[in-house]
Amino acid sequence: MDALKITTFQAYLFWENIDKNLSNLSLRLSAIREKTDLIILPEMFNTGFTMDVQKCAEKSDGRTMHWMLETAQQYDCVVAGSLIIEEEGKYYNRFVWMTKEGDYVKYDKRHLFGMAGEDRAFTPGNQRVIVELNGWKICPMICYDLRFPVWSRNLNSAYDILLYVANWPDKRSAHWRSLIPARAIENQAFVIGVNRVGHDGNEIYYSGGSMCISPMGDVVYYKPEYEDLYTFTIYPKDIEDTRKGLPFLKDMDDFTLQVDRKP
Repeated sequence: MDALKITTFQAYLFWENIDKNLSNLSLRLSAIREKTDLIILPEMFNTGFTMDVQKCAEKSDGRTMHWMLETAQQYDCVVAGSLIIEEEGKYYNRFVWMTKEGDYVKYDKRHLFGMAGEDRAFTPGNQRVIVELNGWKICPMICYDLRFPVWSRNLNSAYDILLYVANWPDKRSAHWRSLIPARAIENQAFVIGVNRVGHDGNEIYYSGGSMCISPMGDVVYYKPEYEDLYTFTIYPKDIEDTRKGLPFLKDMDDFTLQVDRKP
């Protein structure tokens, strides 16, 4: 693995306004002044965390996917985040990993947030995904997935980075600040969480708190409260030293995760 340069954007999102969000994202990303390998955006970065799938869903060849491709090409990097995708009458909160070549990998949110009715509006995913970038193995997750450590367990050192994109409200920010470091320490991997800021259309306030935590639990990056575009670098030596010096992963319980594949 080579050193990996990552840009996170803790964005203010305009409620159910795709055009305005994409325009704002383009404007804010124009402040990037150094070469980056990966740009990470929040959950539902083009709409906010809405259940109005009829209004906000797009097809997999829709304008937001085209915007992601154009942005990946403009910055010569991967662009990642989640959006609402409709396929054959079903709706998915879908994480998209878009390359500059136009190839993409998708992960559909497994754990749907019933307190907001997400489980009634969306179809859950049933497959965990690993993507690779510059030799790094990366496991994408979405928001509420953070609360389910079995789903994210690093069996057989499957990944080096665990990535969460989110709309995580301020009133549960203490949980966010606790669970992300826990996932990093227990899985001996970098964990990156990218949240949003501001109020949504339901008057729910989001205070950001986007962060990157090292395999040892150290803070690489943390930003509460304000919209923030930030680029940082992570190094494979931190993973190698942690796993060699504290070889806990070899002692983890072996298990098989069975996922209900019914829609």
